[in-house]
Amino acid sequence: MQEKKFNSFEEFYPYYKDEHKKTGTRITHFIGTSLFFIFVIMSIITHQPLYILYGVISAYGFAWIGHFFIEKNKPATFQYPLMSLRGDFKLYFQILLGKESIMEKKQE
Repeated sequence: MQEKKFNSFEEFYPYYKDEHKKTGTRITHFIGTSLFFIFVIMSIITHQPLYILYGVISAYGFAWIGHFFIEKNKPATFQYPLMSLRGDFKLYFQILLGKESIMEKKQE
C-alpha cells in the first residue's frame, strides 16, 4: 500500500478524521487526551516531571486501544507523528467545545 503524502495540516486533517470515525475510537482518544492534560497539570502543581510521562503513556495507550481494537486500523501517529498530535488536539477541543460530535456519523 502506498503511503499518502500531505503537504499541509489542512490536507492531513480530513484523513485524520477519517481514521477516527467510530464512537469508541473518539471516546478512547478523548479519555487519553484528558488524562494527558490532567497529568500535565499535576506535574506543574507538584513540580514532578514524571507525571508528564504518565500523561504521554495514558494518551497513547488509550488512543492505540481505540485504533487496534475498535477502529481496527494503524494509528496515524506512526507515519505522521506531529500532524497526528496536532489533529488529536484539534479534534479534542472541537469535541470539548461542541463543534464536533464524539458520536459516529451514520452513513445516509
